[in-house]
Amino acid sequence: MLRSMYSGISGMRGFQTKLDVIGNNIANVNTVGFKKGRVMFQDILSQNVQGAGAPTDGGKGGTNPTQIGLGASIASIDTVFSAGSPMTTNLPTDLSIEGDAFFMVSPDEGATIYYTRAGNFTRDAQGFLVNSQGMKLMNTDPAPIQINQADGIVSYSIGKDGVVTTVDDTGALASDNTIGVMTFNNPSGLKKIGNNLYENTVNAGARDDDPMTPATPADARISIIAGQLEMSNVDLSEEFTEMIVAQRGFQANSRIITTSDTVLEELVNLKR
Repeated sequence: MLRSMYSGISGMRGFQTKLDVIGNNIANVNTVGFKKGRVMFQDILSQNVQGAGAPTDGGKGGTNPTQIGLGASIASIDTVFSAGSPMTTNLPTDLSIEGDAFFMVSPDEGATIYYTRAGNFTRDAQGFLVNSQGMKLMNTDPAPIQINQADGIVSYSIGKDGVVTTVDDTGALASDNTIGVMTFNNPSGLKKIGNNLYENTVNAGARDDDPMTPATPADARISIIAGQLEMSNVDLSEEFTEMIVAQRGFQANSRIITTSDTVLEELVNLKR
């Protein structure tokens, strides 16, 4: 009887975690570059009541093992890196990536590099392309990309190949900056650190096993689209459906506990 109660508790814990993840997904439905999470379950060890029996020649057939499951646990909480819907903004510093790669941002040259799919960049007072936290967008060196009007630049554009083309006040063109990107064998191995940023881990599998060496968009076989943002990949209809499943699963597991308690009460009342 106690086994069923503990199984119900394990199920409630799992579905509570699932609801937590769903809530976070829904809260970030409009977050630029956000990637949703999903919860995967697995069963816990089973108690063996009877082992399997082998068939005998000309005699009895084989028998299957008899086991009682002991509940469920969380197998993993994965980050799903499917593409989000594009949103056109027509702002030249808004960038999105078509393909599997990440922008590289850092507080400054030589500092720790972080990765993001959120391309809502702006130019600061010194002409650096920065995100909402002031992290600078890196080029292929890697060094911060700077478009400084003090150098006589009057206009600029960013191509699909990530090349930043500038025009100075004499009409001369310059293309000496290319946006650097990073690819990973296992993007789900990246660690979320908040603010739409990811950190490399030992299981992400960075390009050339070097998380500090960027690739060009051409080498990474991706395109960078200026004037467009990648929105969250959260699908509200899917999340609300999963919320119903999680809610009913939680309720069903709580009913296991109340039913087991009722049976235990009947056993206690046998003494009367």
